[in-house]
Amino acid sequence: MTIDASPDSSKATLRKAALARRDGLTVEARNAASRRIAEIVLSLPDIARAEVVSAYWPIRSEVDVRPLIAALRARGQAVALPQVTPDGLVFRLAAEGDALSHGGFGLSEPGPDAPAVDPRALLVPLAAFDRRGHRIGYGKGYYDRALARLDARERALAIGIAFSAQEIPVVPDGPYDRALDGIVTEAGLIHPTGD
Repeated sequence: MTIDASPDSSKATLRKAALARRDGLTVEARNAASRRIAEIVLSLPDIARAEVVSAYWPIRSEVDVRPLIAALRARGQAVALPQVTPDGLVFRLAAEGDALSHGGFGLSEPGPDAPAVDPRALLVPLAAFDRRGHRIGYGKGYYDRALARLDARERALAIGIAFSAQEIPVVPDGPYDRALDGIVTEAGLIHPTGD
């Protein structure tokens, strides 16, 4: 079932409300939830098998995945972080201690000399999500385009990372919106119900 909502304005309204709920969480609640989310992600067999896991460096009130990144590296997995370029997201390896550059949108990202990779497992930030596995990002479509590119070879594993307060009943979606393979919140792993 594809929801037909022209929906840039609808998505913008839903995004704003979900981000307000996320921003409204106390620092203590966000920290505790981030630790729980890390535990759940680390227990996922598909993540454990991945040689390279793409994560993100948190901004604003996003789930803090930095301890999760450290744990992935500690068990021998390489971590990639997205770099925003005019052509879309480029995933670059980021080792412990590598300096990150200031990127667009207030992001911290690897520099252009870091090796580019095509990760097969991605931890995807988001503004809002529904139980069908659809997400609202930050409005630029970077992850949708990156996932389409990665999926052209073989479907990549895309796990949304969010606080449960970011859940909404239905995300308006279109033909180019790629559903997530799961969403991890502090309440557990959500297996998408499909369309």
